Amino acid sequence: MPEPTFARRPLGPGGPVVPPLGLGSWNTWDRMTPEAAVGMIRRAVAADAGFFDVAYYNMGPHAENSKTDIRFGEALRASGVDRGDVFLCGKLWLWDWPAQGFRGQLEESMARAGIDRFDAVVVGDYVAAPDMDRLVADVNELIADGLFGTWGINNWVIDDTHRALDAAAAAGVVPPSFAQLKYGIARRAMAEGEPYGRLLRDGVLGLQASDAFEGGVLLGRMPERRIGADVGGIRQRIADAAPEVAHIAAAFEATPAQLAIAFCLANPATANVLFGASRPGQLEENLGALALAAARGEEVREALAHLRLDETVSADGRWTPPAS
Repeated sequence: MPEPTFARRPLGPGGPVVPPLGLGSWNTWDRMTPEAAVGMIRRAVAADAGFFDVAYYNMGPHAENSKTDIRFGEALRASGVDRGDVFLCGKLWLWDWPAQGFRGQLEESMARAGIDRFDAVVVGDYVAAPDMDRLVADVNELIADGLFGTWGINNWVIDDTHRALDAAAAAGVVPPSFAQLKYGIARRAMAEGEPYGRLLRDGVLGLQASDAFEGGVLLGRMPERRIGADVGGIRQRIADAAPEVAHIAAAFEATPAQLAIAFCLANPATANVLFGASRPGQLEENLGALALAAARGEEVREALAHLRLDETVSADGRWTPPAS
């Protein structure tokens, strides 16, 4: 039976064309057996989900002594998958920058995963008002050295995103080409509101949708592991909406996870959707979203239009209510 297909999109202007689905690494690869991890990589690549977000979680709020990146690297090598068939996206953290330089972070991350380069990096988590000229220069120094080719930002306040774009233009270097934003059925303030929405619609940035399941809460689960921040304090509202999401999914003969991914992919600005999967069955289920998005994406968005729950969250990325 042929795999469901969904056209690849560029990861922002001039960026590489990437798979529509991507696998995150926070609390995932270190929760699998080695055999399951190898199978997950092989299946993802075969199904055009060979985008892997690989981060070293051991600084700032993520000082967890995690080995998820090490386990991923081991599985990638054991899988026999060709390096050219996967897209690897790393993370550069701002918490200790510039005291801890980006180069040192990246070299440590590559050494732990056993790779010699990434294809892209995301600079995050957000820390207010960094020295933007220096940040853009430091990122571009690593690009010039061939350690990755493109970069994006992660949930930044919009003012600093504009500063990064302006600094890159002034210096004639590579600007951020995509934004990794919290985006999904319930959370739409940043990706669909102004002013990020304008940058996405105008093709200045591509969108990588992250946390589309709200750590599983949107799917009716209350995970014990750590999940992303509850910006705006709306998580209970999202949990309360889970039964309705399941009801709408059933009308599409889909699962809530498939519905959530298809919702994101039906937005033309979305380059890909990043999700966590620690069991092969989760990946297999989520792959079904590709056919749903391709065939009925607009219907999905119409059916879910009333379930935006973050009206009280600022569209500019600040963790405060919008101005009245």
